[in-house]
Amino acid sequence: MATLKDIRTRIKSVKSTQQVTKAMKMVAAAKLRRAQDAAIQSRPYAAKLKEMLGSLSAKVDTSLNPLLSGRDEVKRVLVVLITSDRGLCGAFNTNIIKLAQNVVTEDYGDLNRNGNVELLCAGTKGHDFFRKRDYTVVKAYPGVFQNLDFGIAREIAEFASEKYLSGEVDRVVMVYNEFKSVLAPVLRNEVLLPIASEENGEAGSSDYIYEPSPAAIIDALVPKHLNTQVWKMMLESNAAEQAARMTAMDSATENAKELLRILNISYNRARQAAITTELSEIVAGAEALQGE
Repeated sequence: MATLKDIRTRIKSVKSTQQVTKAMKMVAAAKLRRAQDAAIQSRPYAAKLKEMLGSLSAKVDTSLNPLLSGRDEVKRVLVVLITSDRGLCGAFNTNIIKLAQNVVTEDYGDLNRNGNVELLCAGTKGHDFFRKRDYTVVKAYPGVFQNLDFGIAREIAEFASEKYLSGEVDRVVMVYNEFKSVLAPVLRNEVLLPIASEENGEAGSSDYIYEPSPAAIIDALVPKHLNTQVWKMMLESNAAEQAARMTAMDSATENAKELLRILNISYNRARQAAITTELSEIVAGAEALQGE
């Protein structure tokens, strides 16, 4: 049975942990506001660029741009995984890593068994997980969210485009968390390359005159579109991470509060039992002296 000193030490430890989790919750809430604003602001530009690309591609032969035309057979796949750099954010990393595993081992299981599925990991947690296991990690960006920069998103998009254009991979898949609400992110598994057919939809109701030509403009828009999509996904993942961390720290603070209540009850019971024992010994001693 725990002594009064042990219980007091435990109470002090839980109180210290509660202060830390409460402070981390406040920090995550402040970061979430900025990350959420950045993610939301990136959505209209990315959506408009996607719409413009679809309008243009309906006017040109998509075979002129290899990033718009898919391969007849998918033999090699590059999976771009976006995770966080730090933990203490609940099941945020666990869920997205599990989804990436399913993509590699189930969606492209036959290719993976032949060693034809490669991974690009943006974020320390995903890189550490797959590096220690039997997976092919061709490129990694650990610590990317410590100083989130558009240049990293452009570098990832260029790396994926070069591998696709050179024929090293036939498909590029993005796996990331999309921010929808504070309660839970949405796990996403999207094909980045070749650019999906829905992005090449029919032209809108408006008709435009393009200079110098639709083909030249589409060649300029495709890299911008890829850079913007990767940047948007990184912003979404960053916002989802901060939301998950805030929720996890809030739960930890409430759990510490409940644990303190239970420990205080145990301490009071142990203290009362000790006092009762001491009183019983005193009374027994007094009766023994009276008997003599």
